[in-house]
Amino acid sequence: MTTWHTALRHGLVGGAASSLLSTAALLALGQRDAGSAWAPTNAISHWIWGDKAFHRYAPSARHTVTGYLIHHACSTFWAVSFERLCGHLLDRKQPPLTLGVAGAASAVACFADYHCTPKRLEPGYEQHLSRPSLAVVYGAFGLGLALGAMLSRRA
Repeated sequence: MTTWHTALRHGLVGGAASSLLSTAALLALGQRDAGSAWAPTNAISHWIWGDKAFHRYAPSARHTVTGYLIHHACSTFWAVSFERLCGHLLDRKQPPLTLGVAGAASAVACFADYHCTPKRLEPGYEQHLSRPSLAVVYGAFGLGLALGAMLSRRA
């Protein structure tokens, strides 16, 4: 098993990549599904601001920045956990293996988000996105985990 120090170092890269790619998906799909690119990210801020966050469609420091920071922190948590548990597989530097393991990690994150956490700590963007769009967001998240793992292992 990968050390915590190594998992943190690699996980910071993977967390940033998965956060950025999944946020790009949230923006695009929010525009399509909810008529607002900002609504899904704003909805994440319900952790702090309650249900009012679900009704914010314009960008704001209060909701958009808070929502993104929460999303980035959660992405980093998942990326560090992914690196800690799967780093020995990722160290093989085999892109198909890395993509497969990252896809599985993304599926675990999705399951945990919607079946293992209290409603208050669910992501919130499901309020604005269709199920197929949620699948794309988690796919982008998994792609970010894989990209981060590959980038952090470049020679």
